[in-house]
Amino acid sequence: MALYVQKFGGTSVGSLERIEAVADRIARASRSGDKIVVVLSAMAGETNRLLNLAHSVAAEPDPRELDMLVSTGEQISISLMAMALHKRGISAQAILGDQAQILTNDHHGKARIQHVATDNLNNLLGLGIIPIVAGFQGRSESGQLTTLGRGGSDTTAVAIAAALKADECQIYTDVDGVYTTDPRVEPKARKMDFITFEEMMELSSLGAKVLQIRSVEYAGRYNVPLRVLSSFGDGEGTLIMYDQNSDKVPLVSGIAFNRDEASLTLVGVPDEANVAAQILTPISDSGIDVDMIVHTTTVAGCADFTFTVHRNDFSQAKALLSPVAKKLGAQHVKSDNGLCKVSVVGVGMKNHSGVASRMFQTLGQEGISVQLISTSEIKISVAIEEKYLELAVRSLHSAFDLAEKT
Repeated sequence: MALYVQKFGGTSVGSLERIEAVADRIARASRSGDKIVVVLSAMAGETNRLLNLAHSVAAEPDPRELDMLVSTGEQISISLMAMALHKRGISAQAILGDQAQILTNDHHGKARIQHVATDNLNNLLGLGIIPIVAGFQGRSESGQLTTLGRGGSDTTAVAIAAALKADECQIYTDVDGVYTTDPRVEPKARKMDFITFEEMMELSSLGAKVLQIRSVEYAGRYNVPLRVLSSFGDGEGTLIMYDQNSDKVPLVSGIAFNRDEASLTLVGVPDEANVAAQILTPISDSGIDVDMIVHTTTVAGCADFTFTVHRNDFSQAKALLSPVAKKLGAQHVKSDNGLCKVSVVGVGMKNHSGVASRMFQTLGQEGISVQLISTSEIKISVAIEEKYLELAVRSLHSAFDLAEKT
C-alpha cells in the first residue's frame, strides 16, 4: 500500500464539472488500495476576485486581514471536493491548513512553513478517511492565519509529503508534465520523463511556471519524489528526482525565459571596491530583487555598473538610483525596460564544455545581440531585446536537439 499526496491546482478544480472529474480520479486511486492525502488550490480566478474585493475597499489592505480574506478560496474548493467524494461513497474530510497542523512564520502573504505535525493527518488516514487539505495557508506560532504566497499550494503538498514520508507527491495541473520549453512558444517542445531537482529549480527560478520554486527547493531538501501530471488526462507525467543515469543525462535539458526584465546602468562611476554595495544596498533595502549584474571598467578609474530587475520594479529602482548616481558622480543613468531573459539549463553542462559557444553562435546567426550574461554550474542566461524572445527560444531549442528524445 502506497501513500500519495495529490495536489490539484486552480484550473483542475476551476468549475463544478472539474471538481466532479477530479473526485472521480481520487476515488479510483482510493479504491485501488492506496492511501491518499489531497491538497487543493482555490478555484481558478477566485483568489484574484478576492484580491480585487480587498483593493476596492482599501488601497493598501492590512496584511493580516488580507490573509483572512484570500484564504477562504481554498475553503470553498475543499468543502465541495469532500461533498463530491461523499457522493461517491468515499470517506473524506475537508480540513484547513491550521487543522492540518501546518505551522509557519508570521510573514503574512509570504509565510514560510516551519513544521508540519502529522497527528491529525495520520488519525484520519488510520480511520480510512481522505484528508482534503486547504493549500496555500497555515497558522503561525502566535496563532495567526497566514498564507504562503502565489503557488503556495504546491509547497503545502510537498511539506505534507515530506512530513508523512509519502511515496510520492503528485502535482496535478493543466499540463501533462515538464517540457523542454513552453510549447506555446516552440510547438516542437518535448515532455520530459525525468528531470533533476537542480534543473527544475533553475527552470522555475528562470521563468518556467510549472512549479513554484519554493516547493521544488522543499522537495529537494527532504528528497520527496515529485511528479507533475495532468488532471485533464492520463499519463506518467514528469518525475523530478535527484539522480539520473549518468550515461543518459543530456547536455541541455530545457530552455526557460522571462519576458519581464529591465536593466539600469550607472555610467562613469568610480572603479572602486565598494561601489557595488553603494548602488545595490538601497535597491535591496526596498525589497527589490536584483538579477543579472555586470561591472565593466571603461577608462582609468571609471566603470559602468549594470544590473537587471523585474519590470514591475523598474520605475521604483530607477527613482532610487537618482540620489546614488549623484552621490557617486556618475555621468548619467541608462535604462531599458524592453528586455527579456533566455536561459539554457542542464546538469550535463557540469562535465561538458561548448554550451556557451554554441549558444552565442546560434544567437549570432539569427542577428540577436546579447546585452548581459549570467552563468552558474548548470545554466547560462542572456538578456536580449524582448522582440527576439520567440526566435531565440526556437533557435536554441533546435541547436541543442531538444525535440529529440535522449
